[in-house]
Amino acid sequence: MDSPLAWLAQTALADWMRLSRWGYAGINTLHVLGIALLVGAILPLDLRLMGRRPELPLADTARLLQPPAIIGLVLALVTGALLFLAGPGDYLAMPLFLLKLTLIALAIGNALWLNLGPGLARATRRRLRLAGGASLLLWLAVLACGRLLAFVAE
Repeated sequence: MDSPLAWLAQTALADWMRLSRWGYAGINTLHVLGIALLVGAILPLDLRLMGRRPELPLADTARLLQPPAIIGLVLALVTGALLFLAGPGDYLAMPLFLLKLTLIALAIGNALWLNLGPGLARATRRRLRLAGGASLLLWLAVLACGRLLAFVAE
């Protein structure tokens, strides 16, 4: 284990995550809540970006769904980092975990590419469809990787 990783694994917070059954369970529950908020909001938004339900104004749909998606993402990232502390060396040794982190980075990059680029209002229909489709696939792949982590060994 690398030195910073060893230090991280020996912090009081890492000990608490490993040893506190209720602490770990509570953080894990908040992690699932964050994922539910994120995916529950991003799925209908992605479908709208891909052209479903065109009668719903895109700006209104985004204004409604982006805040809970962002709150869910932040909650999932913070709690995910805490869960990581329970076994940083073990997680980093798992290719599936590294794939999950890569997919999360790509999904966040995709959202930034759309929102910080032309924005929803000025994006072409093609760009909206591409961003929505990529987001949908990436977040579903993140979900699958995260769930499979509980069942696969290195």
